[in-house]
Amino acid sequence: MKRKNFITLAWISFGTSMFFFFAFTSEKTVDNFLLTVLISFMYSFVLGVGNGLINDILNKKFPWSEATTKRAIISIVTILVANVVLVYFCNYMNFVVFQKAATTEEYFSGKYNFINWFTINIALLISAFLHAKGFMEELKKSSKKEVVEQKLIAKSANAQFESLKNQLDPHFLFNSLNVLSSLIDENPVQAQKFTASMSKIYRYVLEQKDKELVTIEDEIEFAKTYCGLLKTRFEDSVNFVFEIKEEDLRKFVVPLSLQLLLENCIKHNLATSSKPLLIRIFTEGDNLCIENNLQIREQIKESAGIGLANIVQRYSLLTKKNVFIEKSEDYFKVKLPILSQKPIAEKIDTNTQDKAYERAKKRVKEIKGFYGNLISYCTVIPFLIFVNLYTQNHYHWFWWPLLGWGLGVASHAFQVFGIGLSWQEKKIREIMDKQKK
Repeated sequence: MKRKNFITLAWISFGTSMFFFFAFTSEKTVDNFLLTVLISFMYSFVLGVGNGLINDILNKKFPWSEATTKRAIISIVTILVANVVLVYFCNYMNFVVFQKAATTEEYFSGKYNFINWFTINIALLISAFLHAKGFMEELKKSSKKEVVEQKLIAKSANAQFESLKNQLDPHFLFNSLNVLSSLIDENPVQAQKFTASMSKIYRYVLEQKDKELVTIEDEIEFAKTYCGLLKTRFEDSVNFVFEIKEEDLRKFVVPLSLQLLLENCIKHNLATSSKPLLIRIFTEGDNLCIENNLQIREQIKESAGIGLANIVQRYSLLTKKNVFIEKSEDYFKVKLPILSQKPIAEKIDTNTQDKAYERAKKRVKEIKGFYGNLISYCTVIPFLIFVNLYTQNHYHWFWWPLLGWGLGVASHAFQVFGIGLSWQEKKIREIMDKQKK
């Protein structure tokens, strides 16, 4: 418990002791005052600290946000057992040890059963208040934490995705200008054609770079145009083969993935007329494959691996499917996962969000209603018992509201934490799933 809670308990104890001393103590002596203060502090700290520690332990072991039903059941059982033990201990110390009003045998013979029972109800009231307060605090914390986490995840994912997409422009432009620079010296006419084709390709880059996924058909058309530029420069030194199944054309891949992989093929391999580089683009199962014969080029500067790393990271943000890389002595192959549809997690439907919020709001209202009912029960019933016994000892009518209302509270708890709407919804889903099969 926090220091603030101990200070609060101290003030409550002092105020209670003052009330009992001046209202119920016949002999106003210093010894009686100190005894009243001692007894008041004992009850306040044993019951308050005991219930507070139980609540703190249960919060750590069984948080409300993670196991609401389990926590509710454990809380009810624990506070009942714990408060019975704590009350019997406090009353024993009060009547047997401090006041010496009874012996141990008399205390456990049943003479103080009513006082014990009455005090247990007061203790349950305190415990119910602490647990209800703990539930509301935990609910607020978990709600705020979830909102903050979702915002951070969304911002982080968006920032990372934007960063990855922004790599495409400079990367593509740098490689294209290198090709154009070499063509200007070698073949000015082809350089002009290359410039026209490059503008067409760059338009595609600008159109697609803001998209998360594109169809294989669009990507293949773009790749063929890009391969035409490479063919212009390398002529017979590079050959391209496209083998795409018709049924895969309407499926999706990460945009500009083929362009980056084609660049890698040219960058890392030798291509001559005597030893041409063969690049195959084909579908294999649920993958779009880019394969080339391995003719490794010696490089002075080690590659940064921007292109392949970019593709792998963008796929990781969109799907759990992995990009596979195969390398042998003869070939190098990259397998890009084909997605049959755009990921549902891309955008959360606003209606779904609203419905989930309304369900959560209704659930919280149900739980708050139960704890309000429980606190009212623990407050009103002891008062009715006191009124009944104070005004009419021979007829104990308090049993009727105690049992009737108690059954109502038990039924309410069973409905909220047992077979409420969540149970009904679960059964409805099970029946619907069976009908689908």
